[in-house]
Amino acid sequence: MELVLGPTFRRRSVSEQIGTTDVASGTAEAPQGASAPVIAIFGPTASGKSAVAEAVAARISGELVSADAMQVYRDLPILTNQSPARLVGIWPLDHEASVGEYAQLAHRAIDEILASGRTPIVVGGTGLYLRAALAEIELPPAPAPGARERWQATYDQLGAEKAHTLLVERDPVAAARVHANDRRRVVRALELNEAGHSLVRADSRLWSGALRHPTLVFGLELDRTILEPRIERRTREMFEHGVSDEVRRALEQPLSLTARRVMGLQEVAELGPEQAIEAIALQTRRYAAYQRKWMRRVPALIRVNANRPAEEVADEIVEVARTGKRLPAPRAV
Repeated sequence: MELVLGPTFRRRSVSEQIGTTDVASGTAEAPQGASAPVIAIFGPTASGKSAVAEAVAARISGELVSADAMQVYRDLPILTNQSPARLVGIWPLDHEASVGEYAQLAHRAIDEILASGRTPIVVGGTGLYLRAALAEIELPPAPAPGARERWQATYDQLGAEKAHTLLVERDPVAAARVHANDRRRVVRALELNEAGHSLVRADSRLWSGALRHPTLVFGLELDRTILEPRIERRTREMFEHGVSDEVRRALEQPLSLTARRVMGLQEVAELGPEQAIEAIALQTRRYAAYQRKWMRRVPALIRVNANRPAEEVADEIVEVARTGKRLPAPRAV
């Protein structure tokens, strides 16, 4: 298996790619002169991840695999800001998305790309989906037939506070992590407890354990003064491109619970354009702040200044992947 680089780079053997440092485990930076069969790119919403990933793919004969929990849905390409990649638009809106099902598809896609002699570039802003694509993670079992409906009815009958109190009695550790008004997670915690499991694993460190393939994980960093205007601009562009009609058509068909949680769906459906833009931009800024904090949890993350054109960011990523050396660039603050 070779990393197929662009015309200005020579092809390199597996032994040259991986080197002697365990890049996959997240315990060390990529060694000088080493690369990895898989590249992952993470960053906050509107950081330009897709443009950077596409530019990287063009330079190394790579192929994109999406790690975005909302882009898996069809019929909402504007609202979810879809761009060409594997695992984009794969499920209808009435499909209940799960990390476990996504992980199986992502592993298959990555392995197929590697087998073809190309480089998988896993790109997205959903941290759990990124981890699921790159590793074998322990996931709680699916509920027994009828269990979820029964616990949903119990929650509705008891009310939020009493249902949460029941969870406190059965699994106090999980109850401490879940708000009483979060119906979905309270129900999930109760059904897991009934099956002899907990919503909170004993080892809940998301990035514990090795990855499936040697992988370099890059995190895009932007100044807030650049990121927040981008969020505002992209939100306005959604309405210019017809997101209102898109959402109206989507709501004419059955929607799963996971599809109904797509950011901005409710706001576009219920608010006027200006109010919706304001509300969605605020939500997106908060989500971007969460994503930036989430990046700190990734061991051996290679932070890249993204306050510049996507082509320059891609050049740095390719150089690090090829040689382990960083191109000189000012860091984001």
